[in-house]
Amino acid sequence: MIREQALALMQSRLKNKNLQKHVLAVAAVMKRLAARLGADAGTWELVGLLHDLDYEETLKDPDRHGLVSAEWLREQGVAEEIVQAVLAHANKAPRDVPINQAAFCADPVTGLLVACALIHPDKKLAGLDLPFVLNRFKEKRFAAGADRDRIRACEALGLSLEEFLGLALSAMQEIAGELGL
Repeated sequence: MIREQALALMQSRLKNKNLQKHVLAVAAVMKRLAARLGADAGTWELVGLLHDLDYEETLKDPDRHGLVSAEWLREQGVAEEIVQAVLAHANKAPRDVPINQAAFCADPVTGLLVACALIHPDKKLAGLDLPFVLNRFKEKRFAAGADRDRIRACEALGLSLEEFLGLALSAMQEIAGELGL
């Protein structure tokens, strides 16, 4: 599967524009992580684009989140490496390889960064810097849905929290126009 096919599949399954933007953000972070870790950026980006494919369908049954996507992806003949990473982001597969671990921690960091942008005076990612993000990260009640333990799981990839947050912020700033931020 190539990026254009993944985008088309994602857009056919996800109608919510904010969810589509979230998926684009996760894809950008995954691609940047792959580049940093010497992995295949194209494959990792596909994981980001496909990770929430079943989100709208499984909204009322979150225990199925990831499992339905995996079934759809296998039907499409998508590489098992991608399927496993999609499962891992939803805690449905081991995080025993870097791509799985990356999907697990890239998902929540995008929510934290969007929340940071929305409370910033200009409401743009461009105005954010690492100290601002780190301060918000430390506030447990801020963006409470952005699971701090999952974000800290970046350490299993050999990245400090600071490096991971900086990398994710930079990746999202590069596509800020697509994200409307």
